[in-house]
Amino acid sequence: MKSALKCAEKAYKEGEVPIGAVVVCDGKVVGRGHNRRTTRQIATAHAEIEAIEKACRKLKSWRLPECEIYVTLEPCPMCMGAILNARIKKVYFGAYEAKGRSLTEIIAGSGILNHKAEVQGGVMEKECAAILSSFFSEMRERTKKQPACPQSEGESCVEGNSEQQ
Repeated sequence: MKSALKCAEKAYKEGEVPIGAVVVCDGKVVGRGHNRRTTRQIATAHAEIEAIEKACRKLKSWRLPECEIYVTLEPCPMCMGAILNARIKKVYFGAYEAKGRSLTEIIAGSGILNHKAEVQGGVMEKECAAILSSFFSEMRERTKKQPACPQSEGESCVEGNSEQQ
């Protein structure tokens, strides 16, 4: 999980939500990833997806049945689907998704993708939650300091004004 936290720190420095993931096979990291949704403006640019893609390229296989994944935040349904499709055997995550939107254990054990994965949450939970809390606290502070509607003289702040488009 320490390696996944380092990936999360990289995301933090890039201004991304600090989520990191590593895929491990036979005790060696074979794929690393961190959240890049804002930078890439791609909805699927999650840490887990990046780490899985790198592991697949390194191992030259889309199947990773001897691998485990470590993620700093409980995986979302999309990432759990990718984990199951890659046949990863075990998921370790740090912080729990506070709003309960992940469905991690339900998806992991459902067998809907002809594969099940073991799940263990709460690994280095305090450290994983702390980096997320710090990021969002800083983001709220920055937002408070910015004007609600930065505009030049004569510009409207309302989107969708057909006269300006």
